Amino acid sequence: MLRRRRGQNDGVAAWVCPKCERRFAREGQSHECAPAMSLEEYFSTGPERERPIFEAVMCHLDTVGTVHVEPVSVGIFLKRARSFAQLRPLTQWVALSFSLRRPVTHRTITRKVQPYGARYHHVANLRSPDDLDDQLLGWLTEAYLDSPPDSDEES
Repeated sequence: MLRRRRGQNDGVAAWVCPKCERRFAREGQSHECAPAMSLEEYFSTGPERERPIFEAVMCHLDTVGTVHVEPVSVGIFLKRARSFAQLRPLTQWVALSFSLRRPVTHRTITRKVQPYGARYHHVANLRSPDDLDDQLLGWLTEAYLDSPPDSDEES
């Protein structure tokens, strides 16, 4: 079950798994078949720093476009027709991952940027919402805009 944020809708992807009712870009897409949680369920067990970081990310994305929020046991997936970013809680920070067509550097990106096909996978380690500066938010916007729109956005 999902809490809708301003600008969200149900038309995010082409296929809904009949077992877990999660949405995916491709029919029969491989996944860990576990239903999404509500945001309240998800945040009830995580570290306190996680929700303010999520809210800061969503405050920015609400100005960019439609986002489907999918909380699962390992983190929160942010989707259009497919995932364009993820927030995953770790011991000392929240990992914000996103892919771009080019590698970028930032003080919060401490892991090696990994090429994946024609894209580069980035992970920014966020200790608080203050780590989300204009540069990171710009890259998050870029990742969003570079992700295919869902069917409702195309009309």
